[in-house]
Amino acid sequence: MTDHDDDEAFREVEAITDELDQLVAAHQLVQRYQRLNTQAAELRRRLLRRFLDLHPGTENAVLARKLRISGSRVSRLLNEGIRPERALLGRGDVTIAAGGKMEPNDPRRADPSVMISREAFQATDLLAQLVTELGWTATTEIVGPPGNIHLNRPNLVVLCSPRLLPIVGQVLESDPHVGFDMTDQGRWCLIDRGTDTVYESPSDTDGISADFAYLGRLPRPDGRGTFLYLAGIHAMGTLGAAQFLATNLNTIWQQVRTRRWSMIVRVNYDPKKHEVTQVTPVTPVYREGA
Repeated sequence: MTDHDDDEAFREVEAITDELDQLVAAHQLVQRYQRLNTQAAELRRRLLRRFLDLHPGTENAVLARKLRISGSRVSRLLNEGIRPERALLGRGDVTIAAGGKMEPNDPRRADPSVMISREAFQATDLLAQLVTELGWTATTEIVGPPGNIHLNRPNLVVLCSPRLLPIVGQVLESDPHVGFDMTDQGRWCLIDRGTDTVYESPSDTDGISADFAYLGRLPRPDGRGTFLYLAGIHAMGTLGAAQFLATNLNTIWQQVRTRRWSMIVRVNYDPKKHEVTQVTPVTPVYREGA
């Protein structure tokens, strides 16, 4: 890409007259260059290492003069690389799938449409930004009723409770540590199978603005991989789970690597602002074989 191409891209954004469309275009431009920067940095690192393999004994000072950077910067470039914790999300471009509901009948529409909650939309957007920051492309997908999501594919992140995605509920039964269940009162809850602790949403039982959510890696039905699953008992729990994953990606990766894992977090939120105020683990990070 030449400087002319860069200038042209910026001029195209500046020429957009609709303010919202211009904002969206600018945001997409930032994502494009962030992704390109990540990919170019990785290419540079690989080429540096390959050059030194082919020309052993070359001093960093020689490369530094050629690249017009310091010798210490050359050393740092050789030690840099793609953040390993991004493997928690997959090994390539990521699909983020969320369960949706049918929009109430509207006489102005000829065909019904599928909608997701505000919180689910925020969660998918947050995770898409995380994927972009890690150097991949994120594709979002809304799964309408009856929730027949295709799970047998790589690099998949799934959001929303088993109410909307029953097939995921069946897969959850394979988790020996954590899962969804129903209370005697017919309310959805989460359960820690090891301690028999039941976690009901405080918003259901006490009118408190809090929820509980599941985070974990589950097996694909075809047995050829896994997918990441995040789901609150209610929508705010799902958003809280996404925020917890985004801010604790490295910490979780250090504990689980590529193994299956699961945990429960408590999500406190402001109901008026629809904002998560705090996310706290209430179980350990349970790992496969632990």
